[in-house]
Amino acid sequence: MESLKELYKFGPGPSSSHTIAPMRALHLFLAKFPMSKSLTINLYGSLSLTGKGHFTDVILIESSPIPCSVHFKLEWDYDYPNGLTITNEADDQWVVYSLGGGSIQILNENFDFQKPIYPESSFEEIVEFCNRKKFSLIDYVLFYEPYIRDYLAIILEEMMDSVRHGLEVEGILPGPLKVTRIAKELYRKANTYEVVSEREKLCLSAYAYAVMEENASMHTVVTAPTCGSSGVLAGVIYFLKEHRNILNDQLIDALIVGGIFGNLVKQNATISGAQGGCQAEIGVGCAMAAAAVTSLSSHYFSIIEYAAEIGIEHHLGLTCDPVGGYVIIPCIERNAVAAQRALDASFMAINIGSIRQNRISFDMVVSTMNETGEKIAVELKETSLGGLASIYKFDEDTKR
Repeated sequence: MESLKELYKFGPGPSSSHTIAPMRALHLFLAKFPMSKSLTINLYGSLSLTGKGHFTDVILIESSPIPCSVHFKLEWDYDYPNGLTITNEADDQWVVYSLGGGSIQILNENFDFQKPIYPESSFEEIVEFCNRKKFSLIDYVLFYEPYIRDYLAIILEEMMDSVRHGLEVEGILPGPLKVTRIAKELYRKANTYEVVSEREKLCLSAYAYAVMEENASMHTVVTAPTCGSSGVLAGVIYFLKEHRNILNDQLIDALIVGGIFGNLVKQNATISGAQGGCQAEIGVGCAMAAAAVTSLSSHYFSIIEYAAEIGIEHHLGLTCDPVGGYVIIPCIERNAVAAQRALDASFMAINIGSIRQNRISFDMVVSTMNETGEKIAVELKETSLGGLASIYKFDEDTKR
C-alpha cells in the first residue's frame, strides 16, 4: 500500500478524479518540461462525460501559467476508463490515468508517490503483523511512516477549515441546478432543538453538508477517500471535536486508523466512482469514518474491523449518477446520510461484536465491492448517462 499522504490530499473540489488529479498532472508535466509555451489537454472517459459539470476544464485553465486548451473526447486507446493526455507545442506528451482520490499514474514515468510503503496488502496480514510485533494499529502506521502525524495535523486542520467555512457561507451553488447552500441554516436549526440526540444528528448533517457545499463550490476539501465523499469523515471528525471533546492528537490517531481501511480498499478494489460506482466513494468514506470513531473507544482489531465492514457492506451496489455531472444531487445529501451511518456502524460493531463474532471480514467485503463494481453498468458509474442523472431533467441550455 502507498503512503497515507497519497490517500489524504487536499485541493479544490468538486471531484478528486476530475480536478485534483488533472491539476496535479499538469503541474508535474510543467515541472518536467519547464520550457513549454502552450498545452493541449484531451479528457477521456468519465473525465470527458462529466468534465463540464465537474469543472475540469476550468481548473486546468486556471491552474496553467501558460495558454492551455482543453478538449472533451470519447474514445481512447488505453485500458483504464478515466484519463487524459497532456501535450505541449514541442509534442512532448504524457498519458495520465486518473485513479480516484486525486491519485494518478503517468505511463512510462515513475514518481515516489507511486511506490508502496506498506508490504501488507490485507487487513488479515496487518493483524498478523501487529500481533507478532505487539503493535496497535497506530503503532503499525508509525512503524512505516514515523513522521506521518505532522502531515495528518495539516490534514486535520484542512478538514476543520472546510467545515467552519461551509457553515458560514450562504448563496447558490455553481451550475445550472440552482441549489441553495443550506449548511448554515441546518446548523442554526439544529441548535433550536432541546433534545440533545436530535440536535446532534442535525449538527452532524450540517457539518457534512458544509464540506460538500464547499466541495461543489470548487473550494478546498480533503479527499477521504475522494472529494465526492469528503463530507463523511470530515463531518464526523468535526462532530467528535465539538460534541465529544476529543483532542486533536486523538483525532489524528482516528485519521490514522481510518486511513488504513481506505488504503486497503484503494489497494484491493477502487475508490473511483468512475470505476466502482459510489459504493467506492461513499461506502469507503463511511467505512473509514466508522473505523475512526470506533478506534477511540475500542482497541480490539475485530471490533474496529467490524465497524469498517458494516460501513461498506450496506453501501454495496450504490451507483454514481450525479445529475448533470455536478457533485450536488445526490452527492451532498448522500454524505450526510453516510456520516450518520458511520456512527450507527460504530455503535452496532461495539455492541454486537461483544456478543458474537462477525463472519464477514473486511477483506471479504472489499473483494465483494470490487466484484460488484465490475458488474455495475457503465451508465451508473459517474457518466451521468443513467440513474438519477437521466431521470431528472433540467434546461440543458442553462449549462455553462
